[in-house]
Amino acid sequence: MKAAVKTAKGDFEVKEVETPTIPHPDWVLMRVKVAGICGTDLRHWKVPERELEGKIMGHELAGEVVEVGENVSTLRPGDRVVLETVLGDDSCEWCNAQQYNLCPHLYDVRAESVSRAFAEYVVGPAKKFYKLPGHVSYEEAALLDTFSVSLHAIQVTGLKIHDKVAVIGAGPIGLAALQLANVFGADVLITDVLDGPLELAKELGASVAVNTKRQDGRRQAMEFTCQRGVDIAYECAGGEAMPVTFPQAASYTRIGGKVALVGGFDAEPPDVKLDWQHIQKGEIQIIPSASYSYWGIYPEMQMCLNLLADGKVDAKCLITHSFSLDDINKAFETAAAKEKTNAIFVAVFTLILELSTNI
Repeated sequence: MKAAVKTAKGDFEVKEVETPTIPHPDWVLMRVKVAGICGTDLRHWKVPERELEGKIMGHELAGEVVEVGENVSTLRPGDRVVLETVLGDDSCEWCNAQQYNLCPHLYDVRAESVSRAFAEYVVGPAKKFYKLPGHVSYEEAALLDTFSVSLHAIQVTGLKIHDKVAVIGAGPIGLAALQLANVFGADVLITDVLDGPLELAKELGASVAVNTKRQDGRRQAMEFTCQRGVDIAYECAGGEAMPVTFPQAASYTRIGGKVALVGGFDAEPPDVKLDWQHIQKGEIQIIPSASYSYWGIYPEMQMCLNLLADGKVDAKCLITHSFSLDDINKAFETAAAKEKTNAIFVAVFTLILELSTNI
């Protein structure tokens, strides 16, 4: 099969590699139709990493079932599906409690099978595949991982109707969090340093959209909340932005409020200086949120798929660019240069003939 393999320089070489085969009777082989580039992928872009050299990456994807294991009865070839790539070892205490997002071996396990989206085929357990309704496109489905990350953050923070919240960062995760917070009945202030995503945020229902390059975000948050501060601030930028966005999130938050860490940290996190007196005296809770899994008896990805299928959230509007797998380096360059390209979600198709005509 064709796949994008990470090079010693940190970009990709598209080459022929061995097609994966079904390793267990309850697993499935899927033909990848669309994969997405997320913030985590971008943090590895053009970064020499010996442990990832020669590897296939990517973890946001949807496609078509090609073959099923002999014990699989819920799926069959031809089914249109989205693949959940949060896969633990299925043996630890956290996996046994359906908290597999906390599995100590999560990243090692998923990298060997389901987190290989930048290729023509992947394999995974049948239980990780969710059937798509006919009106949900592969492109939209590839964003369900993003929505699931945001939904988990909203659920671990206990968001309630009429809460006032701040979303820091208007990338895919932030814009998904905005939409889901609206579904929960909250009022949302969202911040970013680019006007394009903020304009979209207003269209998606943000009460206030703040460009913190030009405006005082804390002042806007106080005005938004009658000088009280937000009930919950969701830090959705992550990475190199953390020294700025984490303190912003904490400063926007009211006494007794919560700060959710949704955006990912780098392997060597930056130095973040916080007003710890404000946090301690106000008993502000800092709540980390890691990927997603189940909430009660329901898979969070299935919950997001239902919301998407019912028209309660909009994924299509987040898709700004599309490329073929052969042009994956151009796709990453476009996603990384969002100040110039206005990229939000960049989709990668395995064949150029499959490029969507509605993007």
